[in-house]
Amino acid sequence: MLRKVEIIGTGSAIPKLRVANDDLSKIMDTSDEWISTRTGIRARHLAVEETTTGMAVEAAKHAMEKAKVVPEEIDLIIAATVSPDRFFPNLSCEIQREIGAKHAVAFDINAACSGFLFALNLASTYLKSGVYQTALILGAETLSKMMDWTDRSTCVLFGDGAGAAIVRASESEEAGGILSMVQGSDGAAGMVLNCSNRPANNPYVKNDTALSYTYMNGQEVYKFAVRTVPRAVTQVVEQAGLSMEEIDYFLLHQANYRIIEAAAKRLKQPMEKFPTNLQECGNISAASVPILLDNVNSAGTIKKGDKIVLAGFGAGLTWGAAVLVW
Repeated sequence: MLRKVEIIGTGSAIPKLRVANDDLSKIMDTSDEWISTRTGIRARHLAVEETTTGMAVEAAKHAMEKAKVVPEEIDLIIAATVSPDRFFPNLSCEIQREIGAKHAVAFDINAACSGFLFALNLASTYLKSGVYQTALILGAETLSKMMDWTDRSTCVLFGDGAGAAIVRASESEEAGGILSMVQGSDGAAGMVLNCSNRPANNPYVKNDTALSYTYMNGQEVYKFAVRTVPRAVTQVVEQAGLSMEEIDYFLLHQANYRIIEAAAKRLKQPMEKFPTNLQECGNISAASVPILLDNVNSAGTIKKGDKIVLAGFGAGLTWGAAVLVW
């Protein structure tokens, strides 16, 4: 018999430095009006002293505190990131070291902005089957180091931060926990949002070893998002045996306010059901959904028994969605 899986604690961390649109207008040809009317973003937080690992550890500790979980109880750590501090050791192992989760298996995944949803699905599968009991999952990014800060069309959209959740299996027969999940990928369209790694560089071939910057075809990504997100949300809600009207909140990846508005319109749901934090955080890729989840949890917006949809979408192209009872 498959066990129930619940999120029992959340946490988040963002850099101290808040950079408003007006601040960016002083160093590049842009304006608050240009950015906010097209995206809804008014500020983002950028790492100066912070690191991906440091923010992830802070978010993890907050989540553990809320869940009343000690490090030795954690069996599994999965970190979703496209911007770790190192190629190796992986981010999850660095988190394991820093929090003292000596019994945990730790590894990273890369599904870009869908990463937290992919990590949640993977952890849920482990926990439901009985392999592990308690998991720490995270989305953590320092995207500012991957941006071309002379490309005003892209760099203004992104921010840095980390979000975490403690997920636990339960034998309880009460309704609740994760009810359904869906995932998808479209690699054929993946190059509309990309960032290349180092090219081959060895005694037999010489290349520039500098890393490339993030490239995004904004129009194509927008088309993908407004088409895919409502479809994924509809699919996952139907799998849970629910109607849209029964969902209390939709927590979507915070890429663009227009995308969220378009999704709400296609789903025929009021914007009041779609909390946002992109006004202050911008797009934080894999960290976007867990930071928003922690925001609404910490604010007391979501309450026990509420039915919630989580949905992510982004580079790959990838997408994922989940329905859970809080």
